[in-house]
Amino acid sequence: MTFLLGVLVGAAGLFVWLRQMPHEPAAPAVAVNTGSLPALPPPRSNLEGKLPPAPEVLPDLTELDLPLHPAATDTPAAAPAAAPSVPPGKLLVPVDGIAPAKLTDTFDQQRGNERHHEALDIMAPKGTKVLAAADGKIVKLFTSKPGGLTIYEFDPTEKYAYYYAHLDRYADGLQEGAQVKRGDVIGYVGTTGNADPNAPHLHFAVFELTPEKQWWKGTPVDPYPLLQP
Repeated sequence: MTFLLGVLVGAAGLFVWLRQMPHEPAAPAVAVNTGSLPALPPPRSNLEGKLPPAPEVLPDLTELDLPLHPAATDTPAAAPAAAPSVPPGKLLVPVDGIAPAKLTDTFDQQRGNERHHEALDIMAPKGTKVLAAADGKIVKLFTSKPGGLTIYEFDPTEKYAYYYAHLDRYADGLQEGAQVKRGDVIGYVGTTGNADPNAPHLHFAVFELTPEKQWWKGTPVDPYPLLQP
């Protein structure tokens, strides 16, 4: 019994001793000398040459000074104001003996602080004949403080009006409703109204009438180009 117990104790001690012994280190990796070996080509794919090119790299639009999403608005942009049309054909210079080359465009000249002239001043001696600039109808003979003795003529379409102001007098027999032809004498140059007594002239204006055909109201049109040959 004593012998068997000694054998068991000896075997247990041997087992403990074996577990405490250090393990044999793993064999180091064998270095391969690749200096003399040719470089292997990259693996080839069966799809090589069939793939689309890489997509182009787009710039970051957030770095550009551009609105990516313009602000929405329910209000449409206002349309520019339509320019007035002009009567067909050329007008006759409405003062007898005055050539177009002698005219000066005074349409945009300033009058006071709040308005432009919007008419043409044709200088001529007092009593010079005033002629109808085009065919039409005399719709109003009127006297006003600024314009003095005046005439309003509508063209045959009643789309345009011709205004003659600062007259010395009307032509004999001229009446409202009278039909006139281009070149007919309708009055005489004067200085009535607010005209300078020392500078007789005809104040001549053209305007596009409103749908209501009011003889005193419309959109001014520069007469100067219409009187040029």
